[in-house]
Amino acid sequence: MVSADLDEGVAPPSRRARVRAATSQEIISTARGLLVTEGSAAISLRAIAREMGMTAPALYRYFSSHEELIHHVVADIFTELSDYVESAVADAETVLARAGESTAAPTDATEIGLITACQAFRRWSVGHQAEFGMIFGTPLPGVDLYQEEPLLECGLRFGGIFLGLFVELWRIKPFDVPPDDEIQPSLVSQLERYRVQLGTELPLGVLQVFLRCWVSLYGTVALEVFGHLRFALDDATPMFELMLSDLAGLLGLSYGI
Repeated sequence: MVSADLDEGVAPPSRRARVRAATSQEIISTARGLLVTEGSAAISLRAIAREMGMTAPALYRYFSSHEELIHHVVADIFTELSDYVESAVADAETVLARAGESTAAPTDATEIGLITACQAFRRWSVGHQAEFGMIFGTPLPGVDLYQEEPLLECGLRFGGIFLGLFVELWRIKPFDVPPDDEIQPSLVSQLERYRVQLGTELPLGVLQVFLRCWVSLYGTVALEVFGHLRFALDDATPMFELMLSDLAGLLGLSYGI
């Protein structure tokens, strides 16, 4: 069978390129293993080389610096998280379709998708506490999620999952958002900058409500992941579901616990 690449006149990757890509991914995976078992401080080129049976200088053939390697580790984690959330949303939509919900309102699928995305984010985060800490905890020196590639692209993809579902819900069934003249002046310019970054013409009030939802979601998940709810709760699931119920109310939805 002739591949699509050959049909279009594009040569497949050479064996050397495939080996290089595989080795680069192994280096990233090894770094993630050290992160999980020993913490972010253990991710050094020397430690990775030792785990892989290589010399530290040999790693420079794949990554020009320790900082570049960390960027790719963070991007790899973000990509995995995005894949996980997207897969969970797709599975939920499939279950809804198979249940014969042909008479359901268009909001039903979007609402289920949004709730599912939030639950999947929490589930992945609790199961990957070290990785969560690396991308959502204290910023690492030299790692700027909002400026540098491939981090910016991966971060925007992750955020876009939630923003896409959120905006779709607002367009199908508009919920209350504050008009521009009721938004705190100190927030207006920041929201305008955020809107330009997104390349959208959404009302500032929609973006404000979206950020309010994200702050609640992230804050609740981070408190659980970092163990800051253990003073009161052994199982944070009911509290998380209460938070989802509050968010649903903010969006004009009914979410039962």
